[in-house]
Amino acid sequence: MDDETLTRTALLQSSSDAATRVFSTILTRSPISRIDVARLTGLSQAAVTKAVAPLVAAGLLDDSLDPTITGLPGRPVSPVAVVPDAVVALGVKVNAEELIGVATDLTNRTIASRRVSLTSHEPAAVVDAIVGLCGSLRDAIGGLGSRLAAIGVAVSGDVDTASGVVRDSALMGWRGVPLGTELAERLGQTVVVENDVRALTIGEHWFGVGLGTGSFAIVTIGRGIGSGLHLNGEVVEGAYGVASEIGHLPLAAPDRVCACGRRGCVEAVAATSAIVAAVSAAHGRDIPIEEAVDLGRAGDPAAVRAFAEAGHVIGAAIASLVNLVGPELVIIGGEGVANFDLLETSLRAAYAEHVFASADRCRIAVRPHTFEDWARGAAASAIRALVV
Repeated sequence: MDDETLTRTALLQSSSDAATRVFSTILTRSPISRIDVARLTGLSQAAVTKAVAPLVAAGLLDDSLDPTITGLPGRPVSPVAVVPDAVVALGVKVNAEELIGVATDLTNRTIASRRVSLTSHEPAAVVDAIVGLCGSLRDAIGGLGSRLAAIGVAVSGDVDTASGVVRDSALMGWRGVPLGTELAERLGQTVVVENDVRALTIGEHWFGVGLGTGSFAIVTIGRGIGSGLHLNGEVVEGAYGVASEIGHLPLAAPDRVCACGRRGCVEAVAATSAIVAAVSAAHGRDIPIEEAVDLGRAGDPAAVRAFAEAGHVIGAAIASLVNLVGPELVIIGGEGVANFDLLETSLRAAYAEHVFASADRCRIAVRPHTFEDWARGAAASAIRALVV
């Protein structure tokens, strides 16, 4: 990190609450006029101007753009915009078989991306692989590497973001792994470790579909059933770093055992492994998910039944989530979206059956997310931690 980036980082981290609100508003809506910043933050125009000045001087914002005609008719307004390459972030998504990494600018735009295979789930081996991937990304962005200010790492499971400890990750077989501390020591950078679905939610909140939406939820389907919540302008983290774990709501039959060891979890029926197990048991041989999908689309009774059961329990879980917190929108994403046609009818039917009263006005939208999108969510988490 060069001296200029150190100065910018220190300014962001020492900013007042008002300055933070101003910068985050400009960051997520750039370019924007000071008048609109004042309206969105509830601050006076004088307070906005005071907050903007040092950010412009530091090279984080640009107020030299051509005036536009906004606000009152005929009144020229000079917009303020973030300087995208003022700061660079890295984001890493940890999967079972590989790491997906991206380098992004301050607006979460991907500058470079890399993938690295994982040969071991041992924490030390994964740390080595993440360090190597970050080095590869820095090489890929050349001179911008000196502007690297933060690194985000997204991991499936129970993650304590404050301490950087992965308390429990069934996917990786980890318990109590101090991933953040180990990576920070090796990389010499601020490292934010975040639950992967929450990181994806942060990315959508700041730079995606959640921008301008008062409340939304993301539900991811695939190896696990995850969820992230954005309510009242903030991503919900929970008192202990656990919130909106709909994959472990006890909505399935008690004879269905989940990978977490409990009975009746949504994931015990709806996770990819549960669907594969049900179809394989019916056919008396191991059937991979790709074949199970083909069988389902061909009308195989066992496959149709397994996907329909998964859709039903996911629909009931989404209805429970909507009934509890009343979001405007639920986004369904994850790798399982590729098979959504096999789940959709039963999912929407169960949702309609269980959603309460006017909560049914909540829209359900399907949005495919690539693993690069998940890595961008990790980078967005790092940017958010830098700014807020």
